[in-house]
Amino acid sequence: MSPAPAHIQDLGAYVSASPSSFHAVAEAGRRLSAAGFRQLVEQDAWEGGAGSFFVIRDGALIAWTVPSAAGPTTGFHILGAHTDSPSFKLKPRPTTGKYGWLQAGVEVYGGPLLNSWLDRELALAGRLTLHDGSEHLVATGPILRFPQLAIHLDRAVNDGLTLDKQRHMNPVWGLGEPAGADLLGLLAAGADVDPREVGGFDVVVADTQAPRVFGTQGEFFASGRLDNLSSVHAGLTAIIGASDGPAHGPIAVLAAFDHEEVGSGSRSGASGPFLEDMLLRISLGLGAGTEERLRALAVSFCVSADAGHAVHPNYAERHDPANLPILNGGPLLKINANQRYTTDAPGAAHWAALCRAAGVPYQEFVSNNVMPCGSTIGPLTATRLGIRTVDVGTPLLSMHSARELCGVDDPGYLAQVSRAFFRGGQ
Repeated sequence: MSPAPAHIQDLGAYVSASPSSFHAVAEAGRRLSAAGFRQLVEQDAWEGGAGSFFVIRDGALIAWTVPSAAGPTTGFHILGAHTDSPSFKLKPRPTTGKYGWLQAGVEVYGGPLLNSWLDRELALAGRLTLHDGSEHLVATGPILRFPQLAIHLDRAVNDGLTLDKQRHMNPVWGLGEPAGADLLGLLAAGADVDPREVGGFDVVVADTQAPRVFGTQGEFFASGRLDNLSSVHAGLTAIIGASDGPAHGPIAVLAAFDHEEVGSGSRSGASGPFLEDMLLRISLGLGAGTEERLRALAVSFCVSADAGHAVHPNYAERHDPANLPILNGGPLLKINANQRYTTDAPGAAHWAALCRAAGVPYQEFVSNNVMPCGSTIGPLTATRLGIRTVDVGTPLLSMHSARELCGVDDPGYLAQVSRAFFRGGQ
């Protein structure tokens, strides 16, 4: 049985607290601290041994639990996810406008469904970095909107909407002249800092509509950023729930990376060294040398958790005809012959065993041969570390929309099997 509705309500609370990747890891860190995890700082020396810990690097977080009987060859059970979502990022000199409108200069981040962002009340959220190096989170209320052109001025709009990313995707945020306005100053005031001290910023646009359960039977859940905060939240609740795991169990690791939507190539992305660095330090703290560390990696396993596609009833021809995942049918096992997903036969068998042990259904997903297949952090992690990896995720409709759709049961199913995974299959 799925743990909905408690899990889905908590997912909604987590998404609402996480309008940017920086907020997502801050909220995760708050929850981990409340559960007894201790935050470590990368530049400090660490003591090895048993316990539960986490580290934040920019918009990424890695948390882990070392069981009491762990040794230098104890393997890792890693759940990897990502904290970022397709959106728009504030450009330098962001205060723009004309014809009496104040607008914001934004750059497209990742691959959002542009039309889904039209005519919504939007916020700005992210971090400000001051000249002294201190960082401050900021999140506004609803202040922005991408206004759509009225049908009277574009009679053919319903025959095909074309949006120019530079000309048309400039949100309005007020009335007046740019010379007399300061959007960055507004953000600084919201963070209670002097705008003259702001040396840099990473700020994105976020939808402000609250997550909601709906449907005649309450079977649907709509929210922004389900890709991929649904997986981060599942991993977060699972590692907290598994922190009392068996003494001889694996080392449970949650790796929530940033920048997956733009290729993962950063110091906090899955192509960077963050996870490898943390696993090395954990192993060293347990007395491992090079050989012991390699032996530990050889018995390790990674679940790459990222949202996937449910069958769309209006576009069923875009899906594989024999593999048609539905909402509330369980998490997806994602498979691709060209290694866009890294699932192989031993990994698939291990995932099936985990789901059976957890009492959770699952569904296979594979792309239609004429449709390009996206990718995840799974192949990146497998390539960097040589750890056997499977790709899984919550089935969605409207992926990359400002407001995505999943079933109320599936996020809880993913958390349930993830907890069993972290506990070594128990």
